[in-house]
Parts: sequence; C-alpha cells; structure tokens
Amino acid sequence: MLKNSLNVIIIAIAVVISSYLFSNAFQNRNKSNDTISVTGSGKKDFVSDLIVWNGSFSKKSATLKEAYAALDSDREKIKSYLSGKGIAPNEMVFSAVNFNKDFETTYNENGTTRQQIFTGFTLTQSVSIQSKEVNKIEELSRQSSELINSGVEFYSSPPEYYYTKLAELKIKMIAEATKDASIRAKSIAENADASLGNLKKSDMGVFQITGQNSSEDFSYGGSFNTQSKNKTANITVRLVYQVN
Repeated sequence: MLKNSLNVIIIAIAVVISSYLFSNAFQNRNKSNDTISVTGSGKKDFVSDLIVWNGSFSKKSATLKEAYAALDSDREKIKSYLSGKGIAPNEMVFSAVNFNKDFETTYNENGTTRQQIFTGFTLTQSVSIQSKEVNKIEELSRQSSELINSGVEFYSSPPEYYYTKLAELKIKMIAEATKDASIRAKSIAENADASLGNLKKSDMGVFQITGQNSSEDFSYGGSFNTQSKNKTANITVRLVYQVN
C-alpha cells in the first residue's frame, strides 16, 4: 500500500516537472522568434589614385624580317615620345610581339573559295603604363594621336582607374553600415515599445563600386568600375537582433 502510494507521488512529481520543462521550452521557443532584421548601408565617394593606360601598334610587311625592323623603329619612336612626356623607361612595359600571316582570299563565281594568296606578315605589340600620376597619364592618353602624325599606327585604349586603399575603405564602410543598421533597429524597437536584446546574426552584402553620378546597376556578385576616375562605393550590412 505504502509502495503504491510512493509510486503515485513520484509519477505526479514527474508529470509536474515535465509540464514545467515543456512550458518553459515552449516560451523560450516563442521568445527566440521575437527578432527584428534591419539593413544598414554605407556609401563613400572617392577619387582613383592609380591609372593604367594601354596602347598597341602594328606593322605589316611582305617579309618577317622587314616587319620586325619596322616595328622596332615604331617602338623607339613611342619610347622617345613617352620619355618626352615625362614617362620613365621603367614605367613603360612592352608586351611580346604577336604576328599573323595575312592571306587574300579569291572566290569562284558561285561563291566558293578559289584560293588564298599570301600577302605578308602583320606584327602587333602593346605598351602599358601604370602610374599614380593619374591626371598626367589621363592627359597623355588624349594626346596620343600625336604618334599617328609621326607615322606610328598607334591605337589607344581608354584608361582604367583603380584605388589602392580599398581594404581600408571597406573597413570604414562596414563600420558605417553597421552603425546605420543599429540605429534603425533601435528606432524600430522604440516605436514598438520594446528594447533590443543581443545581436543574433549579421550578414555583409557585396562591395559595389560604380562611377559617381552614373546610372550603373549593382551586380549580384559586386560591381567594380574601372572606367571612371571619380567613383562611389556602396556596401550593406544586415543585422538580426533579439527583441525584449
């Protein structure tokens, strides 16, 4: 009899404890779902501090030896021209020479190929200049048509602009975006008569670099504009807070 009563008491206590634990777990589960998610942004305008300018030149001749000699002559003219513009020899990087065999194709009356006649060789070489004197190289790229007037078949590519302090800029922008998100979260909580708890999660968006005042779209994987000297960097940070 005593043994049966003791078993009943033990079972009753176990039921009470189980009910309490289940209720507490259920409440904590609901509590963990009381969160807010906010996105903050950081934005910074900056000016490129590194420029890369590329150009190419070519020569065509009936023999490979003549083509090389003509290309060498043009290369020396380009070196002399760039030196006269204040470019040091170690800032000029010339690529290896590419050459192609040229053919003229003749056709039959029905449009089929009759024969290909060898017409000579075309040699092409490129030159690249990388400098922190952005304005000087930018102006030089506009004046490169002067080489054409000296008989050099020179093709100038648009300059590319870069920034060498992106790592430092990114850190500052992440801090700015995080602060912005935190302010938004506090404002939302206060308007809802609640208070912010612990930070549960944070996610950083991709780094976007576009030209200033441009209509460029952001890219899913991140944009990296190299065509504009004046740029704008954007980044977002998403924070998830517990709400008390």
